[in-house]
Amino acid sequence: MRTTTEPPAATSGRRATEPPATVRMRKPHISLFIATACGLGYLPIAPGTWGSLGGLVIAMLPGWMLFLRPSFLGGFATAPPISVGPFEIDRILAEQCALALVIALVGVWSASRVSRFLQKKDPGRVVIDEVSGQHLTLLLGCALPPWAHQSAILPTPRAMGLITSHSALNWKYWLVGFILFRVLDVWKPFPARQAESLPGGWGIMADDWVVAIYAGIVLWLARLAGL
Repeated sequence: MRTTTEPPAATSGRRATEPPATVRMRKPHISLFIATACGLGYLPIAPGTWGSLGGLVIAMLPGWMLFLRPSFLGGFATAPPISVGPFEIDRILAEQCALALVIALVGVWSASRVSRFLQKKDPGRVVIDEVSGQHLTLLLGCALPPWAHQSAILPTPRAMGLITSHSALNWKYWLVGFILFRVLDVWKPFPARQAESLPGGWGIMADDWVVAIYAGIVLWLARLAGL
């Protein structure tokens, strides 16, 4: 019994002319979760604004976490500084700086991966840059007490959070810091727009860091004026 088979040469020739299959990157679920700030970037209206609100929440965490600490770590009324040799470091300020560094590093990493996956330079759903920039605005604007006055060591009933043990933030600081960052993020003063040309996640994050420096300086001047 004979069977008809296609000549090997013909089969080989046909396969040779087929285009290679496109290799797609696996969906980076963890990176998407971080880069979109736990899903805020998927909101259909003004995702960047929602990302900035996420930055405000991040800035509240160190102060509010004092409520949950065991007594041996220092309660809300007694947050002892961190001793490093002969130096004493403000505990809340140290935690805020650590938060800023962690958000910046994971932001660059996750934004780079999501940018490659979506094949876009700066995807709109990536808002970890706004989270980082908004948090940095409050950190830079409120960490250094102005010369004119110094806030109470303990937060007042109107305080919504702490940047340092000496910087209790009321609603005015949050509002002014938020508005400043959002306005300057749209304007992108020099060299913020130029920073967007940096490769990968660095370009996505760096322009918001530049904006945060400007906004932080203006916020500090507002505090100096008696805000």
